[in-house]
Amino acid sequence: MQIIATAADEASELAGWLRLQHLPGVGPVAARALLARFGLPPEIFAAPFEALREVVPAGVARAIVQPPKPLANSQLALTLQWLLQPGNAVLTLADGAYPPLLLEIADPPLLLYVRGRVELLSRPGVAIVGSRNASAQGMQNAAAFAQALSAAGLTIISGLALGIDAHAHEGGLRGAGATVAVIGTGADLVYPRRNLDLAQRIAEHGCIVSEYALGLPAMPGNFPRRNRLISGLARGVLVIEAAAQSGSLITARLAGEQGRDVFALPGSIHSTLAKGCHALIKQGAKLVESADDVLQEWQWQGDSPGVPAQADAAATPLLAALGHDPVDADSLAARSGLSMGELMGQLLALELAGMAERLPGGLFQRCK
Repeated sequence: MQIIATAADEASELAGWLRLQHLPGVGPVAARALLARFGLPPEIFAAPFEALREVVPAGVARAIVQPPKPLANSQLALTLQWLLQPGNAVLTLADGAYPPLLLEIADPPLLLYVRGRVELLSRPGVAIVGSRNASAQGMQNAAAFAQALSAAGLTIISGLALGIDAHAHEGGLRGAGATVAVIGTGADLVYPRRNLDLAQRIAEHGCIVSEYALGLPAMPGNFPRRNRLISGLARGVLVIEAAAQSGSLITARLAGEQGRDVFALPGSIHSTLAKGCHALIKQGAKLVESADDVLQEWQWQGDSPGVPAQADAAATPLLAALGHDPVDADSLAARSGLSMGELMGQLLALELAGMAERLPGGLFQRCK
């Protein structure tokens, strides 16, 4: 259920999720295991110690059976107050509006704190990331690519940092696809402060999202971790200017691990800000010189995605292999005889054409 009000039942539901989020020793993976075994938070906290011990270590099981800690109670009051503000929402892992692509990653957050247009989190998007200390040309490229891709109907996803991120958001706001900012602080804070005006415009016309509890300030470890959400929300990641040791390369690596496409913009062989992009291209990232390169890779034709030639007929081999029951990628690769790379590319084309859909748990199904 999307939590957007302060009714007693919604407050009680939110309290359970916040308590689970703040349990010591329980991260997204352990929390998901508990949810899979026992159900929603009330069932987890009602479970006996012996049953809990089969899923989590003894220390965590003891914490679960103890009364709620003051931290969870204080976060509940803060969050309920924050939810009174127009445009604010909290999505739980069990929410029907939870972004479906995030359900495919190994450790989706229990809670997402959202400011703005929640629906953008589930729309087709491309992440654009790069250096904070970008060149003037790099920032112009980020804005231009983002505007063109947003005008084609793709949501632009980035991290609200200075440099490439900020200009990608600016470009995204100029197109129909708008933009999503994934931040590394609580959703009630803006970091860096120089992007305060930009953040306010994103909250009004796009979407700001965070997995971190309200009030949590910027901490070094938050930003590499939030990168998995930038790539996880997107169908592909475009890197524009990145040094050889860059946080953008972390996002690109995570994108590859998550089965997303990785694109890179080449630069001068003499520029240190091109080293990371060149390394990605050497490793198999798709070289792009214009936004059309991304659109053509996905056979995207605006709000109505194009139907690739291989998906033109209902009897296409991959559609036949899909059948009408959910199937995982490994089984589908075995059925179709395609390599995993070929398979994921064709599945994306079918998905964009509205002929197949991704389901939670990494499953795929033919659309009836």
